Amino acid sequence: MDISCPRCGEREDLSGRRDGDVIHLTCGACEHTWPRDLAAKCPVCGGADLQTVPLAIVEKSRGTQLSIVGTRPIDLCSQCDGDKLAKYHRNRPNPLMPDELPTVGKITDA
Repeated sequence: MDISCPRCGEREDLSGRRDGDVIHLTCGACEHTWPRDLAAKCPVCGGADLQTVPLAIVEKSRGTQLSIVGTRPIDLCSQCDGDKLAKYHRNRPNPLMPDELPTVGKITDA
């Protein structure tokens, strides 16, 4: 997540203090203070209807054989990521596969 001061655009000299579900950020360059809500939001549409699903971490194990070596949680927007959510729900309880695999590259669904 890219955070910058809304007043001067500073990205490096920022500090924060947590207060419940909000972080109060302060810019060291212009001393402007603003709240940042910790609730997850879609970076595309700004919506709050997100679902957390497991994304597979895939590595080559031998030759071209791929293995799932772990998972990591990702938030998918019901509005913007409907296709990925549908794919995950069809294949549950398996994790969602990444868009790019080490041996194949970018995956396209036909």
